[in-house]
Parts: sequence; C-alpha cells; structure tokens
Amino acid sequence: MTGIGVEPYWELTFDAEGDMAPAGREALVRGVADSGITDLVIFAHGWNNSRTFANRLYERFFTPFPTVLAASGATARLGYGGVIWPSMRFTDEPIPDFPRQRPALTGAGPVLEPGTLRALADVFPGSEALLDRMAELIERRPQDPARLEEFAALVRRLVAGPGREAVARPEDPCLHDTEPGADEPGEPAMFTEGAEAVCGRFADAVASGGGAEVFGGLGRLWSGALELLRQGSYWEMKRRAGTVGRTGLGPVLAALAEAAPALRVHLIGHSFGGRLVAFAAWGMAERARCVHSLTLLQGAFSHYAFAPRLPFATDRSGALKEVHEKVSGPVLCCHSRHDLALSALYPLASRLSGDSQSVLGLKDPRWGAMGHDGVQAVDGCVTLKLEQALAGPLPDSGCVNVDVASVVRRGGPPSGAHSDICHGELARLVLLAGRLVR
Repeated sequence: MTGIGVEPYWELTFDAEGDMAPAGREALVRGVADSGITDLVIFAHGWNNSRTFANRLYERFFTPFPTVLAASGATARLGYGGVIWPSMRFTDEPIPDFPRQRPALTGAGPVLEPGTLRALADVFPGSEALLDRMAELIERRPQDPARLEEFAALVRRLVAGPGREAVARPEDPCLHDTEPGADEPGEPAMFTEGAEAVCGRFADAVASGGGAEVFGGLGRLWSGALELLRQGSYWEMKRRAGTVGRTGLGPVLAALAEAAPALRVHLIGHSFGGRLVAFAAWGMAERARCVHSLTLLQGAFSHYAFAPRLPFATDRSGALKEVHEKVSGPVLCCHSRHDLALSALYPLASRLSGDSQSVLGLKDPRWGAMGHDGVQAVDGCVTLKLEQALAGPLPDSGCVNVDVASVVRRGGPPSGAHSDICHGELARLVLLAGRLVR
C-alpha cells in the first residue's frame, strides 16, 4: 500500500505482458478483503506517462473524492487503486497544472530531449544505439532524403524489436480496435510508404494543431519525423494497454471478486488507460461481474470499438463489442473537441496503420477516437453535455457519451487538451456513475 493523499490506496504494478508480482497481487487481494471497503475505484493512466507522473495524476484526480463523499452524506466506504504499467512520456507534451516541459517545436527545430530518450530506452530495452542515432539525425536535420529514409527505417526497427520483421501482429487481439478484415495488411502503411510522404503528412498535422513550422523543404519534414517516432511508439503502447488489461488487470479483478464477493469496482482510464480498463472489463467472466461503472477520460482508441456492427463493414464488429454488458452500471465516455492528439494526430496515425490504398480522408468517421467524439454505432447510447450529466440522474446502464469540452480545454500542441483531466467536475462524474453520490 502506498499513500498518495487518499486512503486506503493500493498500487497495481504490471509488466509489459500484464504480469503482476505474485506477492503484490496477494497483498492487494488480502488487503482489499480485510479493509472493510464497499467500493474500490481503480484508475489506469495512459500512454505518455512515467511512474512519477502517474502517481501525481492519481493524487490530483482523487483529491476531491473524500470532500464530495462527505458533503453528500454517502455511506460507501471507498478504497483507491492506481495502475502502473510500462508506458512512457514524451517530455515535449505539456500537461496542464504539471511542471511545464519545453515544447516540441522551438526556434531551433524539433529535438529528442534527454527525458524522452530515457523513457524510450526503458520501454524498448536494448534500443540505445538506435535511439542515439535518431537523436543525432533529429538534431542535425540533414537536407538529404536518404537520411530521412534512414530515420524512418530506424523507427520501424525500434517498434518491431530485435529479430522481428513485422511491426504489427495481426493475430494479437490486443492490437485491434475492430475485428480485422481478411484484406487488411499486417504492417502499418506509415512504415512502408516513403518517408517524405509520411513525414510530410505528420508535419501538416502538427502545424494544423498550432505547432510552428520553422523550416522549409526537407527541414520542415523533420517535425513530421519526430511525430513518426511518437506514433510508432504509440502502436506498441496500444498493444501493451490491451494486453495489460486483458491478461493483467482483468484476472486481478476476478481474484478480488472471489475474495470479496460484495465489493463494487469502478474503473477509470485516461487515454490508452481507457483501452486498458475496457479490455479488463470485456475479458471478465460473468461470475466475476464486479465492475459497477467504467469511465473513459479522453479514450485513445476507436469510437467503433464497442460497436456490434461497423457502419463501413457490417460483417465486422468492434473488438470490444458489447463491453457495456459486462458492466453492472453505466459506461461513460468523456470526450472533448479540444483534444488535438485525438482530433488530428490519432486519425492520421489510424489511417496510416490501415490500408495504404484507402482514399478516405482524415475527416472520414472511420478513423475517429472515442475521446474526440464519443462512442459510435452502439444502439441506445445516451448523449449528454457535462452540465446535464452532473445534474443527473445518469442512466443505470449502457453507454453514455459526455461532452466535457467545457472543462477539458487547456493545453498546447501537439496534444492540446488531451491531458487536461484533473477537474472536480470529472471526479464528481465518476462518483455519480458509480452511484456513490446523488
């Protein structure tokens, strides 16, 4: 048990494949069962977080909970949990109210900062030589197309890993947000198309989100090259989030349900952490139906992930179809139009991970993210503004889209308001979803 300002609090630490140390798992299950709590709120951070930032996020988000509970006269005895999983943080992405880092694009151009290099080395072990070369190329920005191609090849090698040829794993259920079609390629187009074309698209996307363009010609493309690296690591983190949820957190929840049958669990996930907790709930057996609410904060996965049928391919479904049927209460999807990471960069990366021959543009809904416009193609999904949701009552079950743009609105390029989630209104929303307050 580790203190972060609320108690009782437990830290749930998983490795990249979803394994939790047996001693830690036993201590968690025994501690929760012996604590006398009636409800456990578990928060999973997203991609782009270090352990330090994750703990700071949990402390800031959970701080209002005791006050709101006391003011409402709630009788629930609440415990808290924070998931720690091996993601990473690009230090150029500002997080509102957290220590500010240097922007990705400055007057001197894009750079791979030391903190980002260390984070990449941690999540891609044995990659130090590749990373050093990429940092050198980004810093020099040579006006030679061959060096841009070299950088793209290094990104591909980094994500593929030692001795692996393919970047994507078509057979891995944790990689996909929708059921794959038979004609879909196994390797993202961002790694097979020419570097100039791909980096140009990423440079345009960064500029459209308010990022500065400081050079012309090939110089401009190096900002896109940095984004290619960011999105390359994104695909590994996407797979990892699904794996940790399905093979890590899910079984832990089942063990908690067996040890404390009356325990009510409330899951919260930010960014890829939303994907993690959704996979955890989706993979649970009916006998372990302990999840009583699921709240997604700026979820960085497809808005069709829960769909029983895809609008553009009715013979296919979302990878997490009907997840709301595994949750005893509502599934809340909080979304904001101010999230630049999900409105511009996510759809571009999604398109470049699919069929390279597609003529669909970035505005086509096929490439949308939950955290941008909410759950799509799910019958009965309720749509609310934040003010309406807070006034209540919320639906007892099913999917609920909540437009939180009125509070999730701060943040600069390249991610915009993606991490602007520490608000008392959102904390209260979680408690309302769990029927912990009225």
